[in-house]
Amino acid sequence: MFALVALALYLSYLVAQPFLNAVFAAVVLAVVFHPLHARMRLSARRPNLAATISTILVILIVAIPAVILGIVVTRELGDMYRSLAETSAAQGGLSAYVLHLLEKPMRLLGAHVDMSRVDLRSTMLGWVDSASRYLVGMSGRAVSNVLSLALEIVVVFFTLFFLFRDGASFQTLIAELLPLTPEQSTRLASRIGETIVASVYGGIAVGLVQGLLTGLAFWVLGLSSPVLWGLVAAFTSLIPFVGTGLVWAPAVAVLALGGHWIKALVLLGWGGAVVAQIDAVVRPYIVSGRTKMHNLLIFFSLLGGVKAFGFMGLFIGPVVVSVTIVLLDMLKEVNAVSAQTKRVTTSAE
Repeated sequence: MFALVALALYLSYLVAQPFLNAVFAAVVLAVVFHPLHARMRLSARRPNLAATISTILVILIVAIPAVILGIVVTRELGDMYRSLAETSAAQGGLSAYVLHLLEKPMRLLGAHVDMSRVDLRSTMLGWVDSASRYLVGMSGRAVSNVLSLALEIVVVFFTLFFLFRDGASFQTLIAELLPLTPEQSTRLASRIGETIVASVYGGIAVGLVQGLLTGLAFWVLGLSSPVLWGLVAAFTSLIPFVGTGLVWAPAVAVLALGGHWIKALVLLGWGGAVVAQIDAVVRPYIVSGRTKMHNLLIFFSLLGGVKAFGFMGLFIGPVVVSVTIVLLDMLKEVNAVSAQTKRVTTSAE
């Protein structure tokens, strides 16, 4: 029987594996918006209606602002591209324009380094060719990624509806399957919920700080739409490893292409040395404060979680470590009770 159950669970895992990230994302949303759904349950009375209203509200709160921001950003990028295209066309093309920009820095560098063996034109043409081929390949992958993302979004909100409607039943069923007492099951579920909420709060805090610092840098350096790009940076801060670099790194390139080398270096230093490091400070502080976990454990759970599970590892990693700590505490308590019982039995004998 155990062998059959293990085989069935393994096959079920293979079936569910493509959607596990989407399902866990739905769990995160269900936990975070549980207070909202509790109010809907009191107002609507009927479970299906309450779950439908709650799911629609979550879509309005999460998805629609992201779509609007994406449209605005696409428009801004289009304007930026047209401006660069017009400027480079006046210089005889992108390669000639970049060569013109690099002429002065290369001349200054040549005063100290022998540049006679460097064929700058051939190097630049090679870079442009490589970049164009990369962009063509990336456009093909982007279509596939958009379709995959659309499917995952459908799975997330479809799952979220049933979590809102039947979440209590799912929790009871899981608790019955676990070899734990009702008190231990409640304690474990509570810890998981606290860790998920803490991870979300940590992500929001990081996004606010990094978005503010990025927008401030754009404003000080005189770049266009600092508020908009600050908002974009707040959203991209959720993406592991690259984060706000998706915003300030292209801005560094634009400043360099425009000949503003000092501003480009200032933004590069600010983005790499200040903005990018906020995540390693703020997120562990917020999460550890709410979950009572050591900052070092939070740090490694976040890095390890992202490496193992991708974006959702920001939530899965801390949950796994938090659950492990709770289970170890329970094991310690059980061992203490067992030792106490053994001492009492020995004394009685």
